[in-house]
Formats: sequence, C-alpha cells, structure tokens
Amino acid sequence: MDNLASWIATAATIIAACMTASNLGARITGYGFAVFTVGSIAWFAVGALTGQPALVWTNVVMTFLNLFGVWRWLGRQAKVEQGAEAAAEASATTPGETLFAASLLTRAKVRCGDKVIGTCVDAMVGCGSGRLSYVVVSEGGVAGVGETLRRLPWSAAKIEGDEMVARIAPERFGELETVKRDQWPSQ
Repeated sequence: MDNLASWIATAATIIAACMTASNLGARITGYGFAVFTVGSIAWFAVGALTGQPALVWTNVVMTFLNLFGVWRWLGRQAKVEQGAEAAAEASATTPGETLFAASLLTRAKVRCGDKVIGTCVDAMVGCGSGRLSYVVVSEGGVAGVGETLRRLPWSAAKIEGDEMVARIAPERFGELETVKRDQWPSQ
C-alpha cells in the first residue's frame, strides 16, 4: 500500500509543480494546488505507513498550505480576474474608452500581422501621468531560456481582446531595441 501511495504522491507532486510553475492563469494555478493537495495527502499516507513522523508532519502543514493555495487561486484570484473581464466586456458597449486589465500586460500574447511573435512580460508606466511608456515583449526561447526581450513603445501597440497587437510591420519587430532582463530603459 505504501508503494502505491508513494507513486501517487510522486505523480501528483510533479504534475502540480508543472501546473503552478507554468503561470497559465488563476484557474490552472488553482487546480495545480488541488493536485498538490492530493500529493501531500498521499505523502502523509506514505509517512504514516512507513513510520516517518517528519514526513507526516511536513505534509500535514503542506496540506493546509495547498488548501490555502486552492482558495487563493480558485476562489479569490479567479473572482478578481472575472471582475476585470466583466469590466472590460462592459466597457466595450458603454460610452468612453474600452478598458483592459493591466495584468494582461504581464502575460498577453503579442501578435504582429498574422503571427504571434512573443509574450508581454511587463510594462513601464509614468508615475504622475499614469500613461504607459512601453511594454517589454519576450520573443523566442523556452520558459525564459534563450529569449530576447524587446522594448515595444506603447504608441506602437494596442490591445484587442486578450492579445496585444504590435502596430508595426512584422519585419520591423526584429529591429526593436533589445533590453537586458535587469537593465530596462528609463524612458
């Protein structure tokens, strides 16, 4: 029985780690914590069946932390994201400017022409004016390894749905200024 529980614990822990580390939104992260909960309960069982009190107590605590993660991501954060989506949708049919959630600037796919060319990683905003100066777009690489970060002026970007559209010719995207991860332009 302890062998089966250890394999369930191992699989659940690996799957949950992949789900939460991939940062694919509140729902996936929340479900990752739910899978982590299954893993911590299975590890608790392994500890109990094999007489390992440290493993038991570690996973009692981990179970509570994982349940907090489920509440945080499937409860609170999912509701916050729903609120932002509802406001953005409603703003499209009301007088004034159409809105989007600022959190989109940390995860939106960036399209240039008909091709997705990268993902937003962040944006720089004026403290006094509140105006966006530029966004930083990650191009290429896998999970941040081998990526190129480019500065896309906000004047050359717009939001359409849940994507950012670079309003430049696709062949010009590669000419945009590159930035180092830890040294972004001040203007």
